[in-house]
Amino acid sequence: MRHRDWTRDELIVAFNLYCKIPFGRIHIRNPQIIQLAKSLGRTPSAVSWKLANFARLDPALKRRNVGGASHGARAEIEVWDEFDRNWEHLAFESERLLREMEDKPEISEEPQAFPEGRMRDALVRTRVNQGFFRAAVLAAYGSRCCITGLSITQLLNASHIVPWTVDVKNRTNPRNGLCLNAIHDRAFDCGLLTITTDLRVKLSPRARGAGGDRASDEFLWRFDGGVISSPRRFAPDENFLRYHNEHVFLGR
Repeated sequence: MRHRDWTRDELIVAFNLYCKIPFGRIHIRNPQIIQLAKSLGRTPSAVSWKLANFARLDPALKRRNVGGASHGARAEIEVWDEFDRNWEHLAFESERLLREMEDKPEISEEPQAFPEGRMRDALVRTRVNQGFFRAAVLAAYGSRCCITGLSITQLLNASHIVPWTVDVKNRTNPRNGLCLNAIHDRAFDCGLLTITTDLRVKLSPRARGAGGDRASDEFLWRFDGGVISSPRRFAPDENFLRYHNEHVFLGR
């Protein structure tokens, strides 16, 4: 059989899947890999190998000396860099291409719920990208809160380190995310808690509250100074953590 090169569109949807499934599930029996292989007209082996090629480029895996294939194609590096330059755009484009390849309806869910025109397009894009971001962050952390280890998916959030409104291009960048339970997610968003660049939990004095109640000690202060669980992929970017430390965290 004649070798068929991977197109840019195929690589983009493959990277989309790489972001959304745990590293340990990159294998030929994974139903998501089988489905994508069918959509691309390729074998599950070819798709899983391509995802392993992307894994070799992940900084988090490199630092731990855990990776996928030992070498790959230049085109994989180009796609990785393209996402890195503008996650907001590429996340949406990859979701759109994936729907086309899987012969699903266009991205226009619940059209009656959205107004017409530009506002509708913006709302649809936001919804799709939020779904991508959540899937990628939860997959990176094995669907466990990085502070407590809680694994009840319904109680987990993909928390933005640099707020959604501040950095458009990195809204869907998994390195701008932490997997947190609902309580710590809220504390992180309002600045009562931050994660330092050495990945330690730091509580604000304001989290003490008026009475220093038992619940605060149980849910918050016992984790102060502890090290979070590192993700298997997409480790938090130090620059994003530094921004949260300096501009969101209520240090006094």
